[in-house]
Amino acid sequence: MTKPKITQVAATVAAIARAEEIDKALGGTTILTGSAADGLREAWGSADLIISHIALGATTRLIAEYLENKKTDPGVVVVDEAGRFVIPLVGGHVGGANELARTIAEKIGATAVVTTATDAQDIPGLDTLGWNTTGDLAGVTRAMLDGESVELVRAEPWPMPALPNNVWEPGVERVERRGTHVKVLPPAPPAVARILVSDAANPAADDLPTVMVHPKSLVVGMGCNRDTPVESLRSLLTDTFAANNLSLSSIKLLTSVDAKADEQGLIELAGELGVEFRTIDAKTLAAIEAPNPSQHAADAVGTPSVSEASVLAAGAKLIVEKTKTPEATIAVGRIAPVGHLAIVGLGPGAEDLLTPRAANVLRTSQVVIGYRPYVAQIRHLLRPGTEIVASGMGSEEERSLLGIKKAREGRNVAIVCSGDPAIYAMASPTYELGTEGIEVEVVPGVTAELAASSILGAPLGHDHATISLSDLHTSWEDIERRLQAVAEGDLVVALYNPRSRKRVMHLPRALEIIGAHRPPTCPVAVVQDATRPGQNFRISTIADFDVDWVDMHSIVLIGSSSTRMIATGTDDEVMVTPRDYTWLENK
Repeated sequence: MTKPKITQVAATVAAIARAEEIDKALGGTTILTGSAADGLREAWGSADLIISHIALGATTRLIAEYLENKKTDPGVVVVDEAGRFVIPLVGGHVGGANELARTIAEKIGATAVVTTATDAQDIPGLDTLGWNTTGDLAGVTRAMLDGESVELVRAEPWPMPALPNNVWEPGVERVERRGTHVKVLPPAPPAVARILVSDAANPAADDLPTVMVHPKSLVVGMGCNRDTPVESLRSLLTDTFAANNLSLSSIKLLTSVDAKADEQGLIELAGELGVEFRTIDAKTLAAIEAPNPSQHAADAVGTPSVSEASVLAAGAKLIVEKTKTPEATIAVGRIAPVGHLAIVGLGPGAEDLLTPRAANVLRTSQVVIGYRPYVAQIRHLLRPGTEIVASGMGSEEERSLLGIKKAREGRNVAIVCSGDPAIYAMASPTYELGTEGIEVEVVPGVTAELAASSILGAPLGHDHATISLSDLHTSWEDIERRLQAVAEGDLVVALYNPRSRKRVMHLPRALEIIGAHRPPTCPVAVVQDATRPGQNFRISTIADFDVDWVDMHSIVLIGSSSTRMIATGTDDEVMVTPRDYTWLENK
């Protein structure tokens, strides 16, 4: 995706300084100084987004004469001279002003004042999904906001974000979940509006106010004579789509044979559509069985099918077979919708250690699944209408299977876990259960060992290992063998699941194995509830460490033979494993 051009307009010394700060934070913008009126006029004709450092009222008056269409006008954000508030003025959704305002506010420590109704009620705007919309967007959105009954119809199971509970899907049971309790809700009242997610150009005749959301689902394959003008190609495309009630907004890809890689008409057409133009080698296309082969094409470019075969080669199902004119051929295919499953690491517990990527994925998920305490940790981040499935300890397999099932239904699903999903968490078992046919995203998180290390100082400053002392999934014999290996390798080791009410002998045995290869003064630390309200830690030596300090909320870090305590701050010490940098030799 092309990076939008952002232009800032600033007229005073303070505003110019603020613009330079934002320019650095955003990684490059255009800054216009001098006359505010001239700056806004110039920016309006050249920028995708405008940041005005002029008062809100003045900015409004100056741009009023330029406003034409919210789908084409640039988004405008106003920043006050003190840098306290960032206000999207126009183009909040389509123009990207709301998103830019939030980004600027985060970068400069200001408050974003977003007044769009959907944002105020924390409901995703239908024009913010990255898909084009047509029809009664305002009327249907108003019905959603007013809590009226809105029918959601997906022609195919394209994933959607969480929508409020008054939006319902025919054939999908309406339920309300509170913890593990599931209450089946009565059927929704008759709809007063409809959301239709489809790559069709127009809905069937109906009096119900409808907004069409057009997913990027169609692949267009085209072949043509050399130097066919773009006008002829465009005419064939629009006629074919009109005849089959398909939306041009749903085109994701234009494709052809590699012999047409430099065909100017096809390149220009892709540019007009704003889609990728991809060419596929003739040998690959010739191996694909297409319904309408041509000897002429085989002789000309080395494959009996261009338009149909290129659609199939792109992974789409053919829905419009080859149509031809004397100059060109066209075929259309649909890419099957794919559900999305995100496995999200929530970090060690502190909200400011939840990554922005994780927070964004959670806010765009229709379904969030997890262990009850982890779901409670992020429930406030979820949008109204999110289906929340919280369960108890020991339900990991059921959670994974449910997440896969929901994703296969064409939903955006998040499975949450603490720390990082790939470290003693849900990523590997979910993959092992089989995730063919769905998109899987692993969203990393700050691990318990990293959080504990930051609290203690820098015990993981050199080579280290991570071992779980739980023998629920690994035999104790294997755990002992691994402990012996890291002990002999003189690695710092982080021990997960170090002790429970029933498992009281594993930690003493681990200390015994590692202690045989460490000096008695080797530092050992336990951190409990790292970054959580009850956080505490103790540092001792391997000779004096008391295992009664440890519970299942703890992580234990055992140093290597070089780990030592180093004075810091005011009468304090930290646990450090030296990195052995050569530039420290003379210090």
